[in-house]
Amino acid sequence: MTQTAPVPHGLPMERDAGPFDPPSQITALREARPVSPLIFPDGHEGWLVTGYDAVRRLMADTRFSSRQDIGPVHVPYEVPGMPAVTEPSPQIPGVFIAMDAPDHTRLRRKLTGAFTVKRMKQLEESIVDIAERQLDELARLAPPVDLVKEFALPVPSLVICELLGVPYEDRETFQTNSAKFMERDIGLEDKMAAYTGLTTYLAELVTRKRAEPGEDILSDLARHDDLTIEELTGAAFLLLLAGHETTANMLGLGTFALLEHPEQLAELRADPELMPGAVEELMRYLSVADIFYRYATEDIELDGETIPEGSTVVVSLLAANRDPLRFDDPGTLDIHRQARGHTSFGHGIHQCLGQQLARIEMRAGFEGLLRRFPTLRLAIPAGEVKLRSDMNIYGVHELPVTWTESAR
Repeated sequence: MTQTAPVPHGLPMERDAGPFDPPSQITALREARPVSPLIFPDGHEGWLVTGYDAVRRLMADTRFSSRQDIGPVHVPYEVPGMPAVTEPSPQIPGVFIAMDAPDHTRLRRKLTGAFTVKRMKQLEESIVDIAERQLDELARLAPPVDLVKEFALPVPSLVICELLGVPYEDRETFQTNSAKFMERDIGLEDKMAAYTGLTTYLAELVTRKRAEPGEDILSDLARHDDLTIEELTGAAFLLLLAGHETTANMLGLGTFALLEHPEQLAELRADPELMPGAVEELMRYLSVADIFYRYATEDIELDGETIPEGSTVVVSLLAANRDPLRFDDPGTLDIHRQARGHTSFGHGIHQCLGQQLARIEMRAGFEGLLRRFPTLRLAIPAGEVKLRSDMNIYGVHELPVTWTESAR
């Protein structure tokens, strides 16, 4: 490993290598120094981890804390109007993704039964029905249409609403506030307004479910008397946000990637049995939930580097999933690849709780879309597709597509 790689000042963000690839600076840094110092805009001397093995070790090491209330939150990119943060942020009740054991364990354990492989398999028929109904709606429209608005966003939104017991007619409230909250470049005041709007809505919802529980996941949580309304609201916020934002962006960006790789698309359309492996490969290749943070609670050695106590550590899952030391020819989309072991769902105790649900949604969504729309194609040049480079979950803002009417 060379120590001559330049230390980046701020996290490289520009998608200059193409819409599906990591920023070129990130790739170069991984090849030179997969655990690298990183100078944050506020002057904090933190770290950036990009190598596959180092990312896996870090995410499995509980000395790297997920809490945001231990020290000041250091943001690795410029945020307009963001004041300098000198104090730790208070822990948000119920948001267990930003907790360590035992708090994380206590809350997550109450949800594991709802997301088991067995239970998700039982829901598969219902999920396929939701995807097919949305495809029916799509087929009624005259092309060109925005696939994000008409398919990629509605399918996971409908699924998570049904699972959580959130009225789908309220989607404008949670989709608008979720999208605003995920914007990377908005000021703190606007972000907090979106967060407050969403959590106010969810607090009212879980309060009703505690009084009159139904047959859904939030009602099941509300039956736990040891959970406060604040904790229920935080858990609902996390489940709703993660439950539709990530899969929606995978469906949109994944379709874009397949349309840009017509030979892979043709193979997948000809042999739907390839779909489970293709979904794993698309998750590896795209890694829409890319950047995560950890906080070193002591001096920790990682890949030959010593990360000092108090350091904020930035983790790039996309860079790890493109590591040639783990995946042969990693910059190529290959639906025949055995991509299991990718880091797209994280690793360790915080590995994505809803990963089986996401897999089923993507299999149902992509399979139905390719079957029902055999002539699907972009309605604009690929270079004009609006990328979500400004969002914390990557994807496309819109995906204008068209098809031959007679082939629907």
